[in-house]
Order: sequence, then structure tokens, then C-alpha cells
Amino acid sequence: MPPVPPPSAVRAARRSRSAPALVTAVSLVLLCGCATSLPAGGEGALAHTAGVVRVVAAEDFWGSIAAQIGGAHARVVSIIANPETDPHAYEPTAADARTLADAQVAVLNGAGYDPWMQHLLAADGGTRTVLDVGDLVGVAPGGNPHLWYDPGFVARYADALTVDLQRADPADRAYFAARRAAYGRVGLAGYHAESARIRADFAGTPVGASESIVVYLCRALGLDLVTPPSFLRAISEGTDVSAADTATIDRQIARRAIAVYLENTQNVTPDVQAQVTAARATGIPVVPVTETLQPAGASFQAWQTSQLDALDTALEHTRG
Repeated sequence: MPPVPPPSAVRAARRSRSAPALVTAVSLVLLCGCATSLPAGGEGALAHTAGVVRVVAAEDFWGSIAAQIGGAHARVVSIIANPETDPHAYEPTAADARTLADAQVAVLNGAGYDPWMQHLLAADGGTRTVLDVGDLVGVAPGGNPHLWYDPGFVARYADALTVDLQRADPADRAYFAARRAAYGRVGLAGYHAESARIRADFAGTPVGASESIVVYLCRALGLDLVTPPSFLRAISEGTDVSAADTATIDRQIARRAIAVYLENTQNVTPDVQAQVTAARATGIPVVPVTETLQPAGASFQAWQTSQLDALDTALEHTRG
């Protein structure tokens, strides 16, 4: 199989056909501000500062967005901020509880993804605004909890978070509104542009995946995810995989019935490893995706756009 060209070369060629609008320096300054999302480990109580909303997010992807919208008028702590941490199995610490006790706004993914956060909130009993993204978008426990891979859900979260920040700090309503607008227009510009390019060029392309983390993403991009849904769910939930599903996926790979294989590198089982090995041996590109920010400290949009770039490059390579 010929080597895959570097992502930069493919993206440069494609973007010459549809370059996004340039970002103004003023908008960049607005977005950068003082937005920071800090890990919770060892932090303890949040500092109380007038005009600064104290926000605790269960996961760093939601925390990154909160920090960028909150800017200088929010201090955001993300409990899950280590790429090696499994959000499903996380065991909260006493420091996490102390941090949450001081929060004015608490953010959790919900949809059964982070029940430990619900337990922390119930044990604390404090008065605060709780933003449960699953409740917000109507995905209950038992549904697909990987909500941050749906651009529509991300937008609804950003809007709801802005309202919660404004309620906590009414004096800075205009500030939060301006930063929300800039985040959508500037911060997420590359993310939306890359998504639109993939959808325009590759809608309907059959792809395979290791688990349900990419279901929302494939739907948003118009890709045809042909892996049996029961397999995706089994790997995501850690239940047994059926022999029929394994046989179906083996055939798809052997016959090159999928253009790429999307692998959640934070949830690799023996079944998934076997499929990844077979895909690579057959010449099918394997594109990694993750459940937390990679690298640690990256912004939500940088992380997501990097993954989209890798997917774009792999799909483009299959045309050759």
C-alpha cells in the first residue's frame, strides 16, 4: 500500500477549493481572553472572587468549552483531565468533593456516562446550577452517551452554559454573550469547516468503527456506519460480542467494504485489536478517536479538528 500523504498536504490541496474566511485579530483576542480549564486533582476549594463564576465540569471536553465562553469571568475546573483516565470507571476523590462544594455551576455529561458525578452532587447537597447535557439534549441513561461528538448537541450545550453563567453573574451578561458568539463564529470555525468538507466530499461512504463513540459523528458527517449497532454497543458497554457480529465485521474488512475503520484508542478489547490488525493488513486506514482531550490541555476544537483532519486524510487517500 502506498504511504498515506501527510495530513497537511491533503488539507492544503483541498482547502484551496474552499478556504474558510480569515479570522480577525480582534476576534482572536476576544476568544483567548483568560480562558483556562484546570484539572481538579489536588485543587481543593475554588477561590471566591467577585465577578468570577466558579464552574466544575466532570469532563475536560465540556470544561474546555466552558472556559472559553467564561473567559476572565469564570474559573473552570475539570475533574477528568488526564487522557489516561477512563471516565466510565472514575473514582472521585475527597479533593473533587471539596472542589464541587464551592461550584456555582456544575456540568456533567449525563446519559449514564458519569454516574459518579451524580453521586458527588447528591452527597454534597449544596445549592448550585447543574447542567446535565444528557437531560438538555434528551438522551437518557441507556442511550448513546457520547454527546460531545454531535455538533448540534455541542451548540446547545454552549448556549445553555452561557445562560447559566449569565444567571450566576448578571453584571457580565453581555460579556458572556459576546464570547459565546465569538466561540461559535471563530473558535469553532475550523471544526465546522472540516466537518462540512467531509460531508460534501464523502457523504454515503461506508465506514467501520470499534464502538458507539462515533455514531453521532458519522451521522453528522453523512458517513454510512455499517458496523452492526449491537457490536458498537457491546464494546462501549463492556458486554459480550456475538459471533454473528464478529463474522459480519470480518467480512466487511476482508472484502474492503469499508473505506476506513474508526478506533477508540481508549477502549481497545481483543476483538477490536483483531479488527484493527486485519484492517491494516487489508490496506484499510485506521483512524484513532478518543474520549478525552488529546493531548491533555488541548482545546475542544483543536482536539476535534485534529481528529477530523485525520479522517479527511484517510478518506481522501482511499480515492487514490
